[in-house]
Amino acid sequence: MKKLLILGYGNPDREDDGVAWHIQHALIKKMGLPAPASYEDEFPQAAQIDFAFYLQLTPEMAEEIADYEYVCFLDAHTGNIPEEVRLIDVKSDFQRSPFTHHLTPQSLISICETLYGRKPEAALLSVRGYQFLFSRQLSDETRALVPEAVELIWEWLGAKGIPG
Repeated sequence: MKKLLILGYGNPDREDDGVAWHIQHALIKKMGLPAPASYEDEFPQAAQIDFAFYLQLTPEMAEEIADYEYVCFLDAHTGNIPEEVRLIDVKSDFQRSPFTHHLTPQSLISICETLYGRKPEAALLSVRGYQFLFSRQLSDETRALVPEAVELIWEWLGAKGIPG
């Protein structure tokens, strides 16, 4: 079984919706690994940590995440969460959505558990997005939150016994 997956998702062409990739980029640099120049580039290899970035979560990802002991999802939120940066545990809970293209980490974990009889221990790190226009740059407000997000992941890795 693989150790840990840092799975970011969002649209990097829509400003703060792509914050997950910026967090992954900063975390990779903190780990002393060569950081990819774009979300379309391949992530570096780390001993116990794999990285993946997608535009959205899909049911097919259940097969991939079933191979991991831990998964940390990274995403933006629009202010409906009181904290600007929040790390929470993700429980298996299939959630219906009126949007056909919307799948939550909780639902993905539930699919993983249902189809494969196992699920990783999972967390969701969400960061406040302020602007969602057409740009690959983060807003100043969201960019300022990236270091805090990286530190939360770093602490979470340490709590799982995974050196960064």
